[in-house]
Amino acid sequence: MHADVAQDASDFGAYVRAGGWAFALKVARSVRPGGELAGETSKVSAKGFAELAGCSPERVMRYYKAWDKAADDGLVPYFEALTPGQDVELPDSDVWHSYYTSRSSAASERGTAIAAAAEAEGIRPTKALEVAENPTALRAAILADPSTAQAARTALLDRLQEDPALQTELARDIARTDDLKKAVASETQAASRIGYVRQIVENGQVKTPAGQTIDAPAELRAEAERHLSLIDELDEGEETSEWASEAYDSVKDLVAQTIQANPELRLQERRTKFYSSLQKATKVFEELTFDDVDDLDTIYEDDMLQRLEELQDAITTCITALRKAAPGE
Repeated sequence: MHADVAQDASDFGAYVRAGGWAFALKVARSVRPGGELAGETSKVSAKGFAELAGCSPERVMRYYKAWDKAADDGLVPYFEALTPGQDVELPDSDVWHSYYTSRSSAASERGTAIAAAAEAEGIRPTKALEVAENPTALRAAILADPSTAQAARTALLDRLQEDPALQTELARDIARTDDLKKAVASETQAASRIGYVRQIVENGQVKTPAGQTIDAPAELRAEAERHLSLIDELDEGEETSEWASEAYDSVKDLVAQTIQANPELRLQERRTKFYSSLQKATKVFEELTFDDVDDLDTIYEDDMLQRLEELQDAITTCITALRKAAPGE
């Protein structure tokens, strides 16, 4: 076997076992530690080593700092104990990325935050930093791969909880996108309907169409529980709109039947509905004012007068009917 091939294979095997430690050792035993003066050691400065290696001093110093941190943890000898050409037992390659930061951005506040988040997720900080420095690649992965898009969605939702500015920006983007706006409206309706059914199960009460809250009969609660259990058993991400509509319609029908079967409840429902309509009509009419209009002829239309006269007749009819129904009449 050719000697050069054997040497390459040996070097490769050493790197596989030790990872970046193999190169860090070369820096640690050849670069002059801080505090030692030139001439007192055969080692060279980081700049001199970088010139010989054909790389940047910053890259050399990243290996230097990784070794220094590992020495503080007792994994490797300190620089002062090493001499050029000396070999020592190296840590396992798996721990290398716990000490080495391959990107200068990691030294920034942003990089530190990314590295900390990566460690919390149990991944290498360098991986997270690489993604952060290449948003175009991240975008491509999200567009091409559903699982990446799902991971991005989950992360974005987690961040939204602590980032009000991002919440506002995302809400604005949704409001400006018709398809997203429709999807949000659909999901909001489904959530509201599920909430209506869940309220019956958890509180034993239901709101009628007129707005009054009544105790839910046993049959109604049982039906609500049945539908709610079906919805809760759906897989995460499964469409809920159809299930929500079915549950809501079924429960609403039972509410209507409950009201119809109880004369006293039916009467109260009519009374509540009448009051509700009266309050809405009163509010609308009170808002209809000409106090701030100097020249009525500028807004006058024949149709306005006709509609007001018809409204006046309707109100008179209602008043007459109520007077007849009043006690003592």
